[in-house]
Amino acid sequence: MTAPGGRWIQHWDPEDEDFWNRTGERVARRNLLFSVLSEHIGFSVWTMWSVLVLFMGPEYGLTPADKFLLTSLVTLVGAVVRVPYTFAVAVFGGRNWTVVSAALLLIPTVAAFAVMEPGTSFSTFLLVGLLAGIGGGNFASSMTNINAFFPLRRKGWALGLNAGGGNIGVPVIQLAALAVIGAGGGPRVLLGLYIPLIVVAAVLAGRYMDNLASVRNDTGAAGDAVREPHTWIMSFLYVGTFGSFIGYSFAFGMVLQNEFGRTPLQAAYVTFLGPLLGSLVRPVGGRLADRYGGARITLGNFVGMGAATGVLIVASTQKSPALFTAAFVVLFVLTGLGNGSTYKMIPGIFQAKARARGLSGEEAAAYGRRLSGAAMGLIGAVGALGGVGINLAFRQSFLSHGSGTGAFAAFLAWYAVCLAVTWAVYLRRPARPAGTTGVAEKAPQVSHARV
Repeated sequence: MTAPGGRWIQHWDPEDEDFWNRTGERVARRNLLFSVLSEHIGFSVWTMWSVLVLFMGPEYGLTPADKFLLTSLVTLVGAVVRVPYTFAVAVFGGRNWTVVSAALLLIPTVAAFAVMEPGTSFSTFLLVGLLAGIGGGNFASSMTNINAFFPLRRKGWALGLNAGGGNIGVPVIQLAALAVIGAGGGPRVLLGLYIPLIVVAAVLAGRYMDNLASVRNDTGAAGDAVREPHTWIMSFLYVGTFGSFIGYSFAFGMVLQNEFGRTPLQAAYVTFLGPLLGSLVRPVGGRLADRYGGARITLGNFVGMGAATGVLIVASTQKSPALFTAAFVVLFVLTGLGNGSTYKMIPGIFQAKARARGLSGEEAAAYGRRLSGAAMGLIGAVGALGGVGINLAFRQSFLSHGSGTGAFAAFLAWYAVCLAVTWAVYLRRPARPAGTTGVAEKAPQVSHARV
């Protein structure tokens, strides 16, 4: 199954239950484990500035607007690099690129360690923050790689676990920051903890992961995914779920500090809780989508996100920190559920399209894996841009009104539109694949209600 010494698997057919039960599941789970480790540290590095700004008191000379701008740019780079990271799996192989992408995390971590002190210019912090954005790319390559390892019936669970294990890197670095702040340590202590962990992740990926020959050099799948309307519809919905998760992860602590006067330590005590629960619940969202259909779970999730945002507006106007914190944590949980359900929808949509084209068996499964793997990276990149929008919205809201209320009103409107799109495209009626028109369409209509 694997070429000697090269860790390239030449034959991989997870839809064949005999193959899966005999060897496939064991290999897939091993790759999943070390993919999660690398992606987890990638998320920690990407979001490390959400906690580094908590260390940056008046002696650093940065305004709240400066800090929101800094985290916005870090988020932006993390979104943009997801596109080439997706293609890298096809060009270099999943194992090989995991090793490289993990090792690259040393650059922003060591750079931040070198400059993190009062007196450093804001432009220098911006430049080093941009480097940290590469940590956001690990998600795209990891999801594309793991998608190819698992059968359709297990993708919701596997992708949810892979993404959730990565997302949990956000609260882990926030908890580490809490411990460092509580012990009287500085930001360099926190950064120093991650340098050896990055090396370990790269070494373990090289030792225990595999490349799949079936996905190598299929860069044409990305072009097909770009031309597929469902790629952009799901990107829009993922802006609402993951864009909210990553944007709030960067912004939560700063909102508590600027709107409710919390100290860095007080903010750190609660900022980790939302990302932690949102990460842990992501596989649950995938599992629920496996059972009831991703579109149904996603629809209900946007209803809940809208309701939680409404409570946040009330809490913000009433200056109630307890209600605000509770509602924000609930909103984080819902973003995690939505992340799991939306990513389950992606392979289901392309599998439905394969059946609509008259394909069946392994041919249909291969078609679905090929397009969904390429689409996931693009969807992940666009979705992460939502985090940029959230931090810029908070920046403008605080500049204009001195609170985050205006930003939350904009988020509420966005969730309402996401809800309407989910219902109209995936639940309103059995639908032809997006992009087909007229009675000349020969393929059978497919319902996306259970994707």
